Amino acid sequence: MKAEPACPEPPSTASGGPVSHAISQTARLHRIAAGRLLRDLGLYPGQEFVMMHLWDAGPVRQSELIKAVGLDPSTVTKMLQRLEQAGHVRRCPDPADRRAALVEATGASCGLKTQVEQAWRQLEETTLAGLDEHERKELLRLLGRVEGNLCPQAREEHEEAAADAACGAEA
Repeated sequence: MKAEPACPEPPSTASGGPVSHAISQTARLHRIAAGRLLRDLGLYPGQEFVMMHLWDAGPVRQSELIKAVGLDPSTVTKMLQRLEQAGHVRRCPDPADRRAALVEATGASCGLKTQVEQAWRQLEETTLAGLDEHERKELLRLLGRVEGNLCPQAREEHEEAAADAACGAEA
């Protein structure tokens, strides 16, 4: 039995969107590489974004954290449960609104922060190996433009999902 290649040729139906296919494949491979590095730290992919936000922002409401990382609330809840069990975060009632929970990074997560920073540097070097400084800057510039093209659609989708959730809550 022949093994499947890690980077297969694009399907013929993707011929009308070669850049979109390349971005999808690159994002998938980047996530795999990140996952490998994060696994060594006891993290699942995506949890580092939660931690990065908490390290930068300090204590935040769980609802604000969900908005900041742009993930499904149930996904963030599961991430927080795992991070709390590992001792990286703690949740406590918000003194301003006891119905809301504040989430914060623990002091014990300081060592993890250094490890995540190191993992991201390593991921950056692996991702950009073979590109000179000019190419790296140009890639970043172009990806910024692509992101700018997609942000309005993502924002609209997020707002529609929030409106649908609010309507479902009223029903």
